[in-house]
Amino acid sequence: MHRPLTVAIAALACAPTAALADTPRELLTAAAFQAPDKARALALVDQALAAADKILATKPSDHEATLQRGVAIGYRAKLTRSRGDARTSLGIFEGLAARNPRDAEAQMVIAGWHLDAIDQLGGFLARTVLGAKTQAGEAALARAVALGGDRAFYPGLAAMMAIRKDHDDVTRARKWAETAAAAPAPTPLDQRMKRAAAAILPPLRANDGKAAATLAKTLLPFGRLRE
Repeated sequence: MHRPLTVAIAALACAPTAALADTPRELLTAAAFQAPDKARALALVDQALAAADKILATKPSDHEATLQRGVAIGYRAKLTRSRGDARTSLGIFEGLAARNPRDAEAQMVIAGWHLDAIDQLGGFLARTVLGAKTQAGEAALARAVALGGDRAFYPGLAAMMAIRKDHDDVTRARKWAETAAAAPAPTPLDQRMKRAAAAILPPLRANDGKAAATLAKTLLPFGRLRE
């Protein structure tokens, strides 16, 4: 089994503390950014998936529960190296985008699915094993930023994903990071991405794409996870 992606997008679940986590989004944030090791992260992902499934059992069309179910399955794909889970998560994300093409979150998780797979497996394996495509990821990323309004989350996450993918893409990554650093941050999710954007700005301003990419990898979901 090959190690699939996780959605950058995972960042789409953000909560103040693991101790207060009880919604699927909060549990997934704790897994992605606070869990000390893979075992704890997987336990939190399983809790989030169970919580999302419980909501969907009574509200089958609930957008938030559907989104977080997809993120949870994508996270599990990364942690357990399951190609089946990876493909299932993409199907959920694409279904959300089909229902509402202007859903910025759906576009961002699709972008993360493709670009994270390519980062982890390399272009050839990601394409042949999972069907991940750079062009699809880049297009979804641009749509997410365009549709996301003036919040810090979308350009902040996009800046990290862009420089991680190509450390020569300094101009675009810096533009997005500058936008995020100056943008409103009304939610914990926005605040996290605003801080991350500010962190990678110094190397981007120094035209050091390699340093910015190295730092960005640690700021994305599971970037500091121990085995």
